Amino acid sequence: MRPTRTSCKRAAALTLALTLALTLALAGCGRSGPEKHEKQLFAMDTVMLLTAYGDKADAALDAAAEAINALAADLDPEKEDSSVHALNAGAGGPVAVSDDCRAVLETALAVGRETGGALDPALYPIIRAWGFTTGEYRVPSRAELDRLLAAKDTQAIAIDDAGTVTLPAGSAVSLGAVAKGYAAQKAAEAMAAAGAEHAILSLGGNVQTLGETRPDGKPWQVAVTDPNDTGSYVGTLSVGQTAVVTSGGYQRYFEQGGRTYIHILDPATGQPVDNDLLSVTVATADGARADALSTALFVLGAEDALAYAAAHEDVDLVLITRDGRVIVTAGLAQGFEENSDDYAFEYP
Repeated sequence: MRPTRTSCKRAAALTLALTLALTLALAGCGRSGPEKHEKQLFAMDTVMLLTAYGDKADAALDAAAEAINALAADLDPEKEDSSVHALNAGAGGPVAVSDDCRAVLETALAVGRETGGALDPALYPIIRAWGFTTGEYRVPSRAELDRLLAAKDTQAIAIDDAGTVTLPAGSAVSLGAVAKGYAAQKAAEAMAAAGAEHAILSLGGNVQTLGETRPDGKPWQVAVTDPNDTGSYVGTLSVGQTAVVTSGGYQRYFEQGGRTYIHILDPATGQPVDNDLLSVTVATADGARADALSTALFVLGAEDALAYAAAHEDVDLVLITRDGRVIVTAGLAQGFEENSDDYAFEYP
Protein backbone atom coordinates (compact mmCIF):
# COMPACT_ATOMS: atom_id res chain seq x y z
CA MET A 1 0.00 0.00 0.00
CA ARG A 2 1.37 3.39 -0.95
CA PRO A 3 0.82 6.00 1.80
CA THR A 4 -0.29 9.48 0.89
CA ARG A 5 1.53 12.61 1.96
CA THR A 6 -1.21 13.22 4.53
CA SER A 7 -0.87 9.78 6.03
CA CYS A 8 2.89 10.26 6.32
CA LYS A 9 2.33 13.54 8.14
CA ARG A 10 -0.13 11.97 10.53
CA ALA A 11 2.19 9.06 11.22
CA ALA A 12 5.08 11.43 11.80
CA ALA A 13 2.96 13.56 14.10
CA LEU A 14 1.86 10.53 16.11
CA THR A 15 5.43 9.27 16.43
CA LEU A 16 6.55 12.72 17.50
CA ALA A 17 3.76 13.06 20.05
CA LEU A 18 4.70 9.76 21.64
CA THR A 19 8.39 10.62 21.64
CA LEU A 20 7.69 14.02 23.15
CA ALA A 21 5.52 12.54 25.84
CA LEU A 22 8.42 10.37 26.86
CA THR A 23 11.03 13.10 26.54
CA LEU A 24 9.13 15.77 28.39
CA ALA A 25 7.88 13.48 31.10
CA LEU A 26 11.49 12.64 31.80
CA ALA A 27 12.54 16.27 31.53
CA GLY A 28 9.85 17.62 33.84
CA CYS A 29 10.57 19.44 37.05
CA GLY A 30 9.17 19.17 40.51
CA ARG A 31 6.26 21.30 41.59
CA SER A 32 8.55 23.53 43.62
CA GLY A 33 10.61 24.47 40.55
CA PRO A 34 10.00 27.20 37.97
CA GLU A 35 6.71 26.94 36.12
CA LYS A 36 6.81 25.08 32.81
CA HIS A 37 5.40 26.77 29.69
CA GLU A 38 4.86 25.08 26.32
CA LYS A 39 4.13 26.07 22.74
CA GLN A 40 3.29 23.74 19.86
CA LEU A 41 3.56 24.61 16.18
CA PHE A 42 3.73 22.93 12.80
CA ALA A 43 6.64 23.93 10.58
CA MET A 44 9.11 22.23 8.24
CA ASP A 45 6.57 19.44 7.77
CA THR A 46 6.90 18.55 11.46
CA VAL A 47 4.97 19.01 14.68
CA MET A 48 7.22 20.85 17.12
CA LEU A 49 6.97 21.27 20.86
CA LEU A 50 8.90 23.99 22.66
CA THR A 51 9.19 24.04 26.46
CA ALA A 52 10.67 26.78 28.62
CA TYR A 53 10.72 27.48 32.35
CA GLY A 54 10.44 30.59 34.51
CA ASP A 55 8.82 33.99 34.38
CA LYS A 56 10.31 34.86 30.96
CA ALA A 57 9.24 31.59 29.37
CA ASP A 58 6.30 32.94 27.35
CA ALA A 59 8.40 35.66 25.72
CA ALA A 60 11.10 33.10 25.01
CA LEU A 61 8.63 30.71 23.40
CA ASP A 62 7.25 33.47 21.18
CA ALA A 63 10.78 34.40 20.11
CA ALA A 64 11.61 30.78 19.32
CA ALA A 65 8.45 30.28 17.27
CA GLU A 66 9.13 33.47 15.32
CA ALA A 67 12.68 32.28 14.55
CA ILE A 68 11.50 28.85 13.43
CA ASN A 69 8.72 30.18 11.21
CA ALA A 70 11.07 32.66 9.55
CA LEU A 71 13.61 29.93 8.82
CA ALA A 72 10.92 27.56 7.58
CA ALA A 73 9.86 30.17 5.04
CA ASP A 74 13.40 31.04 3.97
CA LEU A 75 14.84 27.51 3.63
CA ASP A 76 11.99 25.73 1.83
CA PRO A 77 12.86 25.14 -1.85
CA GLU A 78 9.15 24.75 -2.64
CA LYS A 79 8.31 28.31 -1.49
CA GLU A 80 8.75 30.81 -4.30
CA ASP A 81 9.82 33.65 -2.00
CA SER A 82 12.48 31.61 -0.16
CA SER A 83 16.24 32.00 -0.50
CA VAL A 84 16.60 28.38 -1.55
CA HIS A 85 13.99 28.71 -4.30
CA ALA A 86 15.72 31.85 -5.59
CA LEU A 87 19.06 30.07 -5.50
CA ASN A 88 17.75 27.13 -7.52
CA ALA A 89 15.95 29.39 -10.00
CA GLY A 90 19.14 31.40 -10.52
CA ALA A 91 21.44 28.42 -11.04
CA GLY A 92 24.28 29.33 -13.36
CA GLY A 93 24.87 32.77 -11.87
CA PRO A 94 25.50 34.42 -8.49
CA VAL A 95 22.43 34.76 -6.26
CA ALA A 96 22.16 36.83 -3.10
CA VAL A 97 20.77 34.68 -0.28
CA SER A 98 20.07 35.20 3.39
CA ASP A 99 22.82 34.72 5.96
CA ASP A 100 20.87 31.76 7.30
CA CYS A 101 20.66 30.08 3.91
CA ARG A 102 24.37 30.57 3.39
CA ALA A 103 25.22 29.19 6.84
CA VAL A 104 23.08 26.08 6.36
CA LEU A 105 24.53 25.44 2.91
CA GLU A 106 28.06 25.86 4.25
CA THR A 107 27.35 23.30 6.98
CA ALA A 108 25.92 20.82 4.49
CA LEU A 109 28.90 21.18 2.17
CA ALA A 110 31.41 20.92 5.03
CA VAL A 111 29.87 17.74 6.43
CA GLY A 112 29.69 16.34 2.91
CA ARG A 113 33.43 16.90 2.48
CA GLU A 114 34.20 15.42 5.91
CA THR A 115 32.25 12.25 5.15
CA GLY A 116 33.38 11.60 1.60
CA GLY A 117 30.18 12.88 0.02
CA ALA A 118 27.75 11.02 2.30
CA LEU A 119 25.74 14.25 2.56
CA ASP A 120 24.98 16.14 -0.62
CA PRO A 121 22.67 19.19 -0.75
CA ALA A 122 22.57 18.96 -4.57
CA LEU A 123 20.46 15.80 -4.42
CA TYR A 124 17.27 17.85 -4.68
CA PRO A 125 16.35 16.82 -8.27
CA ILE A 126 16.76 13.17 -7.27
CA ILE A 127 14.71 13.62 -4.10
CA ARG A 128 11.99 15.12 -6.28
CA ALA A 129 12.23 12.22 -8.72
CA TRP A 130 11.38 9.82 -5.90
CA GLY A 131 8.41 12.00 -4.88
CA PHE A 132 9.64 12.76 -1.38
CA THR A 133 8.95 16.48 -1.80
CA THR A 134 5.37 16.08 -3.02
CA GLY A 135 4.14 12.74 -1.69
CA GLU A 136 3.64 11.51 -5.28
CA TYR A 137 5.92 8.54 -4.71
CA ARG A 138 7.49 6.59 -7.55
CA VAL A 139 10.57 4.47 -8.24
CA PRO A 140 12.73 6.18 -10.86
CA SER A 141 14.46 4.04 -13.45
CA ARG A 142 18.18 3.44 -13.21
CA ALA A 143 18.62 5.44 -16.42
CA GLU A 144 16.78 8.42 -14.93
CA LEU A 145 18.86 8.32 -11.75
CA ASP A 146 22.09 8.04 -13.72
CA ARG A 147 21.10 11.07 -15.80
CA LEU A 148 20.32 13.13 -12.69
CA LEU A 149 23.51 12.04 -10.95
CA ALA A 150 25.57 12.96 -13.99
CA ALA A 151 24.07 16.46 -14.01
CA LYS A 152 25.00 17.02 -10.35
CA ASP A 153 28.19 18.99 -9.68
CA THR A 154 28.29 19.66 -5.95
CA GLN A 155 31.98 20.58 -5.90
CA ALA A 156 31.29 23.47 -8.28
CA ILE A 157 28.95 25.23 -5.81
CA ALA A 158 30.63 28.55 -4.98
CA ILE A 159 30.05 30.82 -1.98
CA ASP A 160 31.79 34.19 -2.03
CA ASP A 161 32.64 36.66 0.72
CA ALA A 162 29.86 39.01 -0.40
CA GLY A 163 27.25 36.43 0.60
CA THR A 164 26.23 35.32 -2.88
CA VAL A 165 26.04 31.69 -3.92
CA THR A 166 26.49 30.27 -7.40
CA LEU A 167 25.11 26.87 -8.35
CA PRO A 168 26.23 25.17 -11.57
CA ALA A 169 23.68 25.58 -14.35
CA GLY A 170 21.01 22.92 -14.10
CA SER A 171 21.67 22.21 -10.42
CA ALA A 172 19.30 22.59 -7.49
CA VAL A 173 19.77 22.17 -3.74
CA SER A 174 17.71 21.13 -0.76
CA LEU A 175 18.82 21.95 2.79
CA GLY A 176 16.37 19.62 4.52
CA ALA A 177 19.14 17.51 6.08
CA VAL A 178 20.35 20.52 8.05
CA ALA A 179 17.44 22.95 8.29
CA LYS A 180 15.67 21.61 11.38
CA GLY A 181 18.89 21.32 13.36
CA TYR A 182 19.82 24.87 12.42
CA ALA A 183 16.32 26.08 13.29
CA ALA A 184 16.44 24.38 16.69
CA GLN A 185 19.80 25.98 17.42
CA LYS A 186 18.63 29.45 16.36
CA ALA A 187 15.39 29.05 18.31
CA ALA A 188 17.35 28.18 21.45
CA GLU A 189 19.51 31.26 20.90
CA ALA A 190 16.37 33.38 20.55
CA MET A 191 15.02 31.94 23.81
CA ALA A 192 18.25 32.77 25.60
CA ALA A 193 18.17 36.32 24.23
CA ALA A 194 14.61 36.65 25.57
CA GLY A 195 15.80 35.71 29.04
CA ALA A 196 15.15 31.97 29.26
CA GLU A 197 17.80 29.96 31.10
CA HIS A 198 16.29 26.47 30.83
CA ALA A 199 14.42 25.07 27.83
CA ILE A 200 14.05 22.00 25.67
CA LEU A 201 12.95 22.09 22.04
CA SER A 202 11.77 19.07 20.07
CA LEU A 203 11.53 19.54 16.31
CA GLY A 204 10.70 16.10 15.00
CA GLY A 205 13.81 13.99 15.44
CA ASN A 206 15.76 17.06 16.57
CA VAL A 207 16.09 17.91 20.26
CA GLN A 208 17.96 21.00 21.47
CA THR A 209 18.46 21.90 25.11
CA LEU A 210 19.15 25.29 26.65
CA GLY A 211 20.96 25.26 29.97
CA GLU A 212 23.47 22.70 31.19
CA THR A 213 20.81 21.24 33.47
CA ARG A 214 17.06 21.23 34.00
CA PRO A 215 15.81 23.85 36.45
CA ASP A 216 16.07 21.27 39.25
CA GLY A 217 19.80 20.86 38.61
CA LYS A 218 19.52 17.40 37.06
CA PRO A 219 20.62 16.50 33.51
CA TRP A 220 18.18 16.70 30.64
CA GLN A 221 16.73 13.33 29.70
CA VAL A 222 16.14 12.58 26.01
CA ALA A 223 14.45 9.39 24.81
CA VAL A 224 15.84 7.46 21.83
CA THR A 225 12.96 6.08 19.78
CA ASP A 226 12.76 2.37 19.01
CA PRO A 227 12.65 2.25 15.17
CA ASN A 228 10.81 -1.08 15.30
CA ASP A 229 8.16 0.29 17.68
CA THR A 230 7.97 4.05 17.42
CA GLY A 231 5.58 4.25 20.36
CA SER A 232 8.42 3.08 22.59
CA TYR A 233 12.08 3.87 23.17
CA VAL A 234 15.27 1.86 23.56
CA GLY A 235 16.72 4.07 26.26
CA THR A 236 17.27 7.57 27.56
CA LEU A 237 20.25 9.87 27.35
CA SER A 238 21.36 12.20 30.14
CA VAL A 239 22.79 15.33 28.51
CA GLY A 240 23.70 18.93 29.22
CA GLN A 241 23.29 21.83 26.82
CA THR A 242 23.54 20.16 23.42
CA ALA A 243 21.73 18.96 20.32
CA VAL A 244 20.49 15.39 20.01
CA VAL A 245 19.36 14.50 16.48
CA THR A 246 18.08 11.19 15.13
CA SER A 247 17.81 10.07 11.52
CA GLY A 248 16.30 6.78 10.45
CA GLY A 249 14.49 5.09 7.63
CA TYR A 250 11.40 4.59 9.78
CA GLN A 251 10.70 8.33 9.83
CA ARG A 252 9.53 8.67 6.23
CA TYR A 253 9.11 6.03 3.55
CA PHE A 254 6.77 4.46 1.04
CA GLU A 255 6.09 0.91 -0.09
CA GLN A 256 5.73 -0.28 -3.65
CA GLY A 257 5.84 -3.73 -5.18
CA GLY A 258 6.47 -5.31 -1.82
CA ARG A 259 9.55 -3.18 -1.14
CA THR A 260 10.10 -0.30 1.27
CA TYR A 261 11.86 2.84 0.06
CA ILE A 262 13.12 5.24 2.73
CA HIS A 263 13.64 8.97 2.28
CA ILE A 264 17.38 8.97 3.03
CA LEU A 265 19.20 8.64 -0.29
CA ASP A 266 22.76 7.55 -0.96
CA PRO A 267 24.40 10.38 -2.95
CA ALA A 268 26.57 7.85 -4.79
CA THR A 269 23.67 5.89 -6.25
CA GLY A 270 20.56 8.07 -5.91
CA GLN A 271 18.88 5.08 -4.25
CA PRO A 272 17.42 4.88 -0.72
CA VAL A 273 20.05 3.74 1.77
CA ASP A 274 19.98 0.02 2.46
CA ASN A 275 22.70 -0.90 4.97
CA ASP A 276 23.11 -2.24 8.49
CA LEU A 277 21.48 0.69 10.29
CA LEU A 278 17.94 1.44 11.44
CA SER A 279 18.74 4.78 13.04
CA VAL A 280 21.58 7.10 13.99
CA THR A 281 21.39 9.50 16.93
CA VAL A 282 24.05 12.22 17.10
CA ALA A 283 24.83 14.32 20.16
CA THR A 284 27.03 17.38 19.66
CA ALA A 285 26.92 21.05 20.59
CA ASP A 286 26.04 22.50 17.16
CA GLY A 287 22.48 21.71 16.12
CA ALA A 288 23.03 22.20 12.40
CA ARG A 289 26.09 19.97 12.38
CA ALA A 290 24.30 17.33 14.46
CA ASP A 291 21.46 17.25 11.94
CA ALA A 292 23.81 17.01 8.97
CA LEU A 293 25.88 14.30 10.62
CA SER A 294 22.87 12.20 11.54
CA THR A 295 22.06 11.85 7.83
CA ALA A 296 25.64 11.46 6.62
CA LEU A 297 26.53 8.82 9.21
CA PHE A 298 23.34 6.90 8.45
CA VAL A 299 24.45 6.76 4.82
CA LEU A 300 27.94 5.56 5.81
CA GLY A 301 26.78 2.63 7.95
CA ALA A 302 27.73 1.51 11.44
CA GLU A 303 31.45 0.84 11.01
CA ASP A 304 32.28 4.13 9.32
CA ALA A 305 29.95 6.07 11.62
CA LEU A 306 31.80 4.73 14.66
CA ALA A 307 35.13 5.52 13.03
CA TYR A 308 33.98 9.11 12.47
CA ALA A 309 32.94 9.48 16.11
CA ALA A 310 36.24 8.02 17.29
CA ALA A 311 38.08 10.68 15.27
CA HIS A 312 35.87 13.56 16.52
CA GLU A 313 35.74 13.70 20.31
CA ASP A 314 32.94 16.30 20.27
CA VAL A 315 30.56 13.85 18.54
CA ASP A 316 28.79 10.96 20.27
CA LEU A 317 26.41 8.42 18.81
CA VAL A 318 23.68 5.94 19.50
CA LEU A 319 23.40 3.49 16.61
CA ILE A 320 20.56 1.00 16.25
CA THR A 321 21.38 -1.79 13.83
CA ARG A 322 19.29 -4.18 11.78
CA ASP A 323 20.71 -7.13 13.66
CA GLY A 324 19.34 -5.91 16.99
CA ARG A 325 22.18 -3.97 18.57
CA VAL A 326 22.19 -0.58 20.27
CA ILE A 327 25.71 0.86 20.19
CA VAL A 328 26.37 3.79 22.56
CA THR A 329 29.69 5.66 22.28
CA ALA A 330 31.80 6.58 25.29
CA GLY A 331 30.64 10.14 25.85
CA LEU A 332 27.03 9.03 26.29
CA ALA A 333 27.51 5.60 27.87
CA GLN A 334 27.61 6.62 31.51
CA GLY A 335 24.37 8.57 31.28
CA PHE A 336 22.49 6.09 29.09
CA GLU A 337 19.67 4.09 30.67
CA GLU A 338 18.52 0.99 28.81
CA ASN A 339 14.81 0.50 28.27
CA SER A 340 14.37 -2.56 26.06
CA ASP A 341 14.84 -6.33 26.21
CA ASP A 342 14.70 -6.58 22.41
CA TYR A 343 18.22 -5.35 21.77
CA ALA A 344 21.80 -6.18 22.76
CA PHE A 345 23.49 -3.06 24.17
CA GLU A 346 27.14 -2.37 23.35
CA TYR A 347 29.45 0.31 24.78
CA PRO A 348 32.64 0.30 22.69
